[in-house]
Amino acid sequence: MFHRILCNAMVVAGALLGLLATTASGLGSTCSTPLTHGSAAPGAPFWMENIQHQGIAAFNSNPSSYPVFRNVMNYGAKGDGSTDDTAAIQSAINAGGRCGQGCQSTTTQPALVYFPPGTYKISSPLITLYQTQLIGDATTLPTLLAAPNFSGIGLIDVDPYLAGGAQYYTNQNNFFRSVRNFVIDLRQVSGSATGIHWQVSQATSLINIVFEMSTAAGNQHQGIFMENGSGGFLGDLVFNGGNIGATFGNQQFTVRNVTFNNANTAINAIWNWGWTFQRITINNCQVGFSLTQGSTSNTGAQGVGAEAIIDAVVSNTPTFIESSGPSGGHLQGSIVLNNIQLTNVPVAVGVAGGATVLAGGTTTINSWAQGNVYHGTSGSPTFTQGNIGAINKPGVLLDGTGRIVSKSHPQYSGYAPGDFVSVRSQGAKGDGHTDDTQAIKNVLAQYAGCKIIFFDAGTYIVSSTITIPAGTQIVGEVWSQVVGTGSAFQDNNNPQPVIQVGTAGSTGIVEITDMIFTTRGPAAGAIIVEWNVHDPSGQQAAAGAWDTHLIIGGTAQSGLQVAQCPTSGAGGNNCFADFLGLHLTSGSSAYIEGMWVWLADHDLDTGGSQQLSLWSNGGILSESQGPVWLIGTAAEHHINYQYFLNNAANHYIGLAQTETPYFQPNPGPPGPFVTNTNFDPSQLGNGNAWAFTVQNSQNILVFGAGFYSFFNSYATSCQNSQNCQNQIVNVDSGSSVAFYSLTTVDTTFSLSQNAQGVINRSNNPNGFADTITAWTRN
Repeated sequence: MFHRILCNAMVVAGALLGLLATTASGLGSTCSTPLTHGSAAPGAPFWMENIQHQGIAAFNSNPSSYPVFRNVMNYGAKGDGSTDDTAAIQSAINAGGRCGQGCQSTTTQPALVYFPPGTYKISSPLITLYQTQLIGDATTLPTLLAAPNFSGIGLIDVDPYLAGGAQYYTNQNNFFRSVRNFVIDLRQVSGSATGIHWQVSQATSLINIVFEMSTAAGNQHQGIFMENGSGGFLGDLVFNGGNIGATFGNQQFTVRNVTFNNANTAINAIWNWGWTFQRITINNCQVGFSLTQGSTSNTGAQGVGAEAIIDAVVSNTPTFIESSGPSGGHLQGSIVLNNIQLTNVPVAVGVAGGATVLAGGTTTINSWAQGNVYHGTSGSPTFTQGNIGAINKPGVLLDGTGRIVSKSHPQYSGYAPGDFVSVRSQGAKGDGHTDDTQAIKNVLAQYAGCKIIFFDAGTYIVSSTITIPAGTQIVGEVWSQVVGTGSAFQDNNNPQPVIQVGTAGSTGIVEITDMIFTTRGPAAGAIIVEWNVHDPSGQQAAAGAWDTHLIIGGTAQSGLQVAQCPTSGAGGNNCFADFLGLHLTSGSSAYIEGMWVWLADHDLDTGGSQQLSLWSNGGILSESQGPVWLIGTAAEHHINYQYFLNNAANHYIGLAQTETPYFQPNPGPPGPFVTNTNFDPSQLGNGNAWAFTVQNSQNILVFGAGFYSFFNSYATSCQNSQNCQNQIVNVDSGSSVAFYSLTTVDTTFSLSQNAQGVINRSNNPNGFADTITAWTRN
């Protein structure tokens, strides 16, 4: 990933924890006793604490002794609220000789650091190393309590600063992090204090965290500090008190279901290219969003480029959105507001110390925008600072309150260890060498719908398609990997799925969390995930995946590293990594949250972040008639397209992020792949991959997008003239699509129709990037 450096009580537990909601009618397996509810006794520990832990780091230098699961109590932490547990917790994080200072990245040192209920006193930052999940008990959230003498950038620090400003990791390559199920309490600190320093990129998440901060006048507490990176997803967070709830600076991010109570400023946005906020609640704060103003020049100071906010509820807050500088007459920061409910909010949008741009009160803002608005085939913008036409949202995408459907990461807090079945206990090895195909098929045949299928940490090799039947719940451990390899996945003229989620026409609940699906090359005929299952009637978002990724190449298990696939292209046919990442078939529905479909541009395990030449035909193909929710998704470096919607309907997408392959236009698409016209967009010849292309598709709402092209034949000199490729987004004349907050980088035409450039980037400079605030067909 390339980067140009540049608020009352806790919410109801069930809303945060994303409990499994299932009925027997939604199960599609032959299970005689469907698992319809958990068996945990009241007050029992979270299942994760007592389940048998036998996961392995298959490609670690010493997998037999390397501990994947670490309970902080086993490393000396007391959790009694008085003992300083900092050193013990850090010992739990560090055990096994992990990827810290001087190590850029790894996929061979995973760690799940578990916190039982308790109060853990912290006096200095917990340095969270690469490929780490910090997970607390989801039934009784543990508390990380800042000691009165706490000193440091944050209680949790994922990218520490060193002398002279250097850091452990490169911020735009700081992948594979998750923190979930905590209370972070700063209230004993009288000075400044921050809960989490979260400078991260893709495949990262913050989930189900409550930040407790001072409400005293003049306090300098903040929940999150994020100053750089290329993310990412966070959701189901509550911020109580503080001077600033969260400081956000990052290329792009998706935020869902976050509440701020009694803060001075809820969100302090310091820079971005584009962020999407879905279901934000702000109560009794002084300012909702404080936006740092940037430059209108692509070479000027980067401020907040674009904010897209949908389904917000704001009450008793003097100003909802406050800009740091003048905002009239030209584009200085793009804003899109949709379905914003205000109660006692005098100023909806205003300038700090200056004019009110949009008056508030007690009212609902239907659709309002600041920025350049376009329609149809006109390349001429209308600068708008006012109401825009109502955003079309198909009813199947909305819940009973009229908001975009939202579903939390399932954690099964009411379930006991006996409700789970381990694939390793049933014969799968996960050692990265043994063929586990039949063992996994046996587990699914016997237990799908009866048990939650637990993939212990490991690398599971499969040589033929694994079908996950409707009615299945799957949980991984620090992104357990299922790897397709062998002759079944090598024929690009007859591509086959590695993972098949449901069969054609099937309906039922499917929940997949914390997994990686991938290939070992060569695999030119692999469709990594084919998604067929559809929600049962009346059960929205019942079929979905959370914190599950398609990481293709660039890892120790992949056979697709720099030694095999250098940028010279010398790897030849052995470097075909897959045919297609994710295919949503016509009969499917899907709720996908926090998924990265990444064809590796660099090697994660050999040091130096060395670039690769790998080949993948496409990233995400959807032919689904919906409903489909793609929340916090990304696809990068695939040859023909990153997102392709073909004969699709009823999609909500926010925020979508892409990058073009670095080698293009040499060769241009479809090279070096031989195309299969059943899967490829018809309008090729652009010279570069489409970030997002649409054919014959209806009711598509894209609410936030960041589509980037940084290279031309592996060189970055094209950035000087901002023309690393000519076109990047294409919509045919037969489709109904709406884009809001569409940001592109270094592309001459930001939007095309029928493969003809329409909107030139030169009309929309917005700091380093270019932003179209809104484009609709009519």
